[in-house]
Amino acid sequence: MNRLPLTMVCTCDLAGQVRGKGFPAQVLEAHRSKGVGWTPTNSMITCFGQIVSTPFGPRNDLMLVPDPATETHVDFGDHGPAEHFFLGDIVHTDGKTPWDLCPRGFLKAALADLEAKAGLRLVAAFEHEFVYSGQPPRLGDSYGLDGVRLAGAFPEVFLYALEMGGVRPETFLPEYGAGQFEVTVEPCGGLEAADRAVRLRELARATAYRLGHRVTFAPIVDRRAVGNGVHIHYSLTDLQGRPASYDPARPFGMSAAIGSFTAGILAHMPALCAVTAPSVMSYERLVPNRWSAAYTNLGYRDREAGVRICPLWEVEGADPARQFNLEYRAADAAACPHLALGMLVRAGLQGLVDALPAPEPTRSDPGTLSPEEAARLGIVRLPQSLDEALQALEADSAASGWMPDDLRTAYLMHKRGEILLLKDFSPDEIVDRYRQAY
Repeated sequence: MNRLPLTMVCTCDLAGQVRGKGFPAQVLEAHRSKGVGWTPTNSMITCFGQIVSTPFGPRNDLMLVPDPATETHVDFGDHGPAEHFFLGDIVHTDGKTPWDLCPRGFLKAALADLEAKAGLRLVAAFEHEFVYSGQPPRLGDSYGLDGVRLAGAFPEVFLYALEMGGVRPETFLPEYGAGQFEVTVEPCGGLEAADRAVRLRELARATAYRLGHRVTFAPIVDRRAVGNGVHIHYSLTDLQGRPASYDPARPFGMSAAIGSFTAGILAHMPALCAVTAPSVMSYERLVPNRWSAAYTNLGYRDREAGVRICPLWEVEGADPARQFNLEYRAADAAACPHLALGMLVRAGLQGLVDALPAPEPTRSDPGTLSPEEAARLGIVRLPQSLDEALQALEADSAASGWMPDDLRTAYLMHKRGEILLLKDFSPDEIVDRYRQAY
């Protein structure tokens, strides 16, 4: 069957969904600078494919311009269409003025301010969990070799797609849940890290589709089982690329800069959840004793901390300064990676500007702390619903101010519309809708 290859230019939107427009690949050069047309209200489509409300209506036009650094082209060798897409920037029709609701533009502005105001750059990596429908269930597969074997060709085809797509995988493993896997990628600069997160999700879906199955990154797939998280690893460098997060003379190896940066994140974490854990089901994960995050605490090698200090490998030849990183754990794949990372950068930069002292790590369950000790450490419970998180964002004048006015208005409208769409569904029906959407 003859075909005309298709190329897509896409954006990862407020719902964390990848949407775009395509054109015949043979006219790619004509679209490199002018991109494709885009409509403001497209950004108000919820993860369920409906528009509940929009501040834009049917008016105005924009451009979605591809970034050549994000070109993803993977031929799976199955005689089917290759994956060929770009991520792009949403700009006004002059082709250069950023639109305030563009997620990539939001992250770019935050990273530029981190450089200009603090002389620092962000290094990041997104660690994903997802469930693959093609693995036959078998008791005892958690972390097991047979868990990979039973997934058939999926692991190797997926790793091939990531490598060919420029996403640079590091590790792949069967996780605790039935049919659940975790994949990590190499750390890189902030914008590229968010781009890789988007591309990874799409290549996982593409791989599963070609094998006759599906994957889901939904935060909860079964209310009686573990959920899927996204852990955002981060560190800092100076403008010459030298590591700026590690100082062996300071507690836990945290430099003054990374200490203030992390203090800013923790201080604004309830508000950040509105963007990093932005689904109704996200808050089924963010509860104590679920190996997720439930409090605004810094933990030393603690997988239930809001932010975790990751381990250093003390083997010969390992450079601790280049290894040292922290992990933000209150996130999932309902979030747009660009918006989530942009808000973390803004919070961290606020901590640097305010010269906040490094947080004191907890050594035990924050839920067992006395009210006085929790107050001394600045530890509070994270929001317990999406509505609570949205209220926390509105109440935090600094955090809400990091978003341009139009973005903040649209985002709150978008998420409250999502809540409204689910009001008549049972919890299990809500889980199923998110499972399908992500």
